[in-house]
Order: sequence, then structure tokens, then C-alpha cells
Amino acid sequence: MRFLFIMATITLVTLVGCTTPPSELPHRSAPDTRPCCRSVEATPSRTAIVRTAAKLVGARTIESKGRRIAYDCAGVTRAIFLEHGIDLYDSRTNDSKANGVRLIYAHVRQHGTLHQGPVVHPGDLVFFDNTWDFNGDGMLNDPLTHVGVVERVEPDGTVVFISRVADAIERYRMNLALPHVHKTADGRVLNDYMRRKLPTDPDDMGYLTGELFTFYGTRVGA
Repeated sequence: MRFLFIMATITLVTLVGCTTPPSELPHRSAPDTRPCCRSVEATPSRTAIVRTAAKLVGARTIESKGRRIAYDCAGVTRAIFLEHGIDLYDSRTNDSKANGVRLIYAHVRQHGTLHQGPVVHPGDLVFFDNTWDFNGDGMLNDPLTHVGVVERVEPDGTVVFISRVADAIERYRMNLALPHVHKTADGRVLNDYMRRKLPTDPDDMGYLTGELFTFYGTRVGA
């Protein structure tokens, strides 16, 4: 399977959530403080998945076998795994209104495990809630609105993942030990911004990756 990557320079970045609309889904909320994440050695298949994801960084459109892939977080994540013969949209869900993120969630429930660490595998999926106010009610009730692929875990426990958040596919960081910290005093980014601030946001709204994280997904056989 061959990807065609069209590269473009980013001149303006505006943070937005995944464009596929979320569906209501019960889930376990993560606590405010969590142990730092630990990585394990990647298998050859996981290494290949991570390499495919890394090649997508900066791409503005994606095609597979001449067919344009949806350019949102779920479509990009699906395209990465399609390169390795895994269709993350293949699930037994009966929800005809399921969006891309929920299809991937259903697939992982059937073919893998959902967890909150502390061990994180390169090639794991990472899911987020409330990255945008899909239903427009100004409340924190928009589950499963974003997904990405873990590339690596840095020595301080910061998880680096690849996803389409703004205008292109980029690397983003998340540190669950310090979920409310954007940068350290010496300028190191621990948690990237993932949600745009709006005047109508409630006081307890989160904006950083660590604040919006919900769980990881390990796809068995990947």
C-alpha cells in the first residue's frame, strides 16, 4: 500500500479538535495526577507503525491506493495502520452514527486493550475527551473527540505522539505526572495545547494534552 504525501509550510496554526463528531459514550475519567509513563521496547511491527506515522509529519493530504483518506485525526490514525494491513474502522459496533474515533475505540476494545499506563508502547493509540465543544453547550460532555499514535516516551515520562490537531500532522507532547503544566522553567514543553480557549468555557475547562487525556489503546498483533 502506498501513501502520497503532499507537504506544505504551516503559516498559521489554530488549535482545533478532531473534525469527526463524537457520540456519547461511558468512559472512565482519569485522575488529576498520574504516575509518569514508562516505555517498553518496541517490536518490529510497532517500530514499522511508528516509522509510518513519522513519515506523515507535516503532510496536508493523504492518499492510499489513489483514494483520498479523510484528513482528520481518526482518518490519519486509520491510514497509518492501513499501511500495515490493519483497518481500525473494522469493528462489530451496531452504532450507525459512530464517528471515526469511536470506530477506532470499538476496534481496540475487540482486538486489544484500553489502559491508562503507566507502561506505554510505541505504536499505542492515545485517546482524548473534550478537545472541542461538539454539541455547543459549553459543558464538558464530549467524550472521545481525538486520537493519535504514540511515537516514544522521553526519559522524564513525557509521551510524544503523532496526530492531526491543527492544520497539519505534527508531534505533540503529554506528561501525565504534570498534566496542568505547559512548559518547565527552562522552556521544555511537557503538555501541548489541544483545545482553543473560548470566552464561554467553564472554569474547570482543560486545554492541555495531559488535562484532556482519557486512556491508551494497545492493539494486539500490531
